Amino acid sequence: MIYLCRHGQTFHNREGRLQGRSESDLTPLGRAQAAAMGELLFDLVRCDPPADWRIVASPLRRARNTAETIGARLGLPVALDERLVEIDVGEWSNRLREEVRGENPHLVGDDAWGFHAPGGETYEGMMARLTGWLAEQAPEPERRLIVVSHGVAGRLLRGAYAGLSKAQILAQDIPQDAVYRLMAGQIDRFDCAPVDEPV
Repeated sequence: MIYLCRHGQTFHNREGRLQGRSESDLTPLGRAQAAAMGELLFDLVRCDPPADWRIVASPLRRARNTAETIGARLGLPVALDERLVEIDVGEWSNRLREEVRGENPHLVGDDAWGFHAPGGETYEGMMARLTGWLAEQAPEPERRLIVVSHGVAGRLLRGAYAGLSKAQILAQDIPQDAVYRLMAGQIDRFDCAPVDEPV
């Protein structure tokens, strides 16, 4: 079983900027979302001894901080794996999403548009590293993993697990206030309790 989370909201998310491999800290709302994921996961895994579970995260700060908040709630350490990092958007990194789309009207409506960034990562390359990571994990039903990653990386992980087509993978939702359970070939979504942005 894998519980898959996306990091909480960052300042780049709030501003509509492309992050890729660049760093952007969690906003107050993002920290509250991370805490809400911790509470939800505490409820979801409490039937098992916590020692049976491992938390692994992308080393990018937004994912690591979200994972550490979850880990603190569950009493678990966080391991990092470079293969869980977000898509590299090359020259588009830190740029406003709408600005990039305005300069590239031919990509509007293309769900794979992020993979067209000059100097960025290809869909095939990203899928290879994520499927490679997934293949190395313990088989079900022994697997007990909580994974904290990113929007695009999470889409590809879910798609690789479920054997979805590229179009289906890229059309998936990427919430920052939900947890996905990957188990027995199925994917189930669990929404966190609503949180307001702290003042």
